[in-house]
Amino acid sequence: MSHPLHKFNVRVYGLWLRDQREVLVSDEIVWGRKITKFPGGGLVFGEGPADAVQREWREELDVSINILRQFYFTDFCVPSFMQDGSQVLSLYFEVEPTEPPPVTFARKPFDFAEEQEGAESFRFIPLDQIQPDQFTFPIDQHVARMLRTKA
Repeated sequence: MSHPLHKFNVRVYGLWLRDQREVLVSDEIVWGRKITKFPGGGLVFGEGPADAVQREWREELDVSINILRQFYFTDFCVPSFMQDGSQVLSLYFEVEPTEPPPVTFARKPFDFAEEQEGAESFRFIPLDQIQPDQFTFPIDQHVARMLRTKA
């Protein structure tokens, strides 16, 4: 039996649970669409997941991180929003920055200096207020439910 999915898209994300009370999220404009996700991105060939999440945090937040533990690995099938025929596999790690990130944290969603492709802002959501519908992608929504149980 033929299946429309024929390749994998591996994603890695860092969950910074500041004081175990709130989690950092990223608001972005990607392909003209406003999205909310956890900080992270795609694994590239020749890179391990831990190296990838560290690279992504350096690229996005200009900070090094310590990986505390693996939090979650996708356990259900999700077709990619961005790549036809691709199944998304996502790894989430609890992380902590080695120093305060040199970014200004937003107080509201999509608080961009300029609303344009590639715009990005970061903000914290209290764990006791996190809701799956605050996130764009199904796997992030699942992780939001998991984080809610930690509150």
